[in-house]
Amino acid sequence: MSQSQVEEIKRRYKEFLDLLPVTLAIAGLPPSEGQRYFTSEQMELRGQVLANAFKVAQDVVRDAVKGN
Repeated sequence: MSQSQVEEIKRRYKEFLDLLPVTLAIAGLPPSEGQRYFTSEQMELRGQVLANAFKVAQDVVRDAVKGN
């Protein structure tokens, strides 16, 4: 892996961590209830919701930085 690839991975990871609070707020997913665990299907759906919310969060930040 080249140095530029490593730097790109680090940049994307930092972006993900920076946007995580906004992503979680946009997703609006409730936590699990007590000792009840999610099924694998529920976890898959929650992962898809988070992925979509992350894309929305990226768009919101880009628009805000552009001044739109």
